[in-house]
Amino acid sequence: MGRFNKTGHRSVPTLNTSSLPDLIFTLLFFFMIVTNMRDTRSKVEFTLPQATRLEKLERKALPTTLYVGRPAEGYRERLGDRPLIQLNDVCVSIEELTDYLLYERASLAPEDLERWSISLKIDQDTKMGTVIDIKEALRKANALNVNYVAHEKE
Repeated sequence: MGRFNKTGHRSVPTLNTSSLPDLIFTLLFFFMIVTNMRDTRSKVEFTLPQATRLEKLERKALPTTLYVGRPAEGYRERLGDRPLIQLNDVCVSIEELTDYLLYERASLAPEDLERWSISLKIDQDTKMGTVIDIKEALRKANALNVNYVAHEKE
């Protein structure tokens, strides 16, 4: 039979940390891969309109944001004072908007085309003729899933 040591002098084994750097680098690479580093700097000033009835989007998958409004303070000297259309980070005219949307659509995977939507952030002082021209360009680019961004009326 075995004997038990009753002296109470047990040594605690040391913790093996040789695989710790591997785990840390694995986590680092994981977060680098799954993090979306999209930084869109707004070149347009806009005040969102107020709405009486709003719906929150259930799934915000693959939105392309279109900003419409006056150029921001730092861009007015170069771009003028007329309303400006910004698609992601690029300022475009209404004539160029269809081409940029077609390029954006072509860069998507085929399974993502169903979930692709256009989110319009339009200044409340923008003329309706500009909005109609934008909607026409969206139709030509076959971007038919359109969301309008607004604040809830208080």
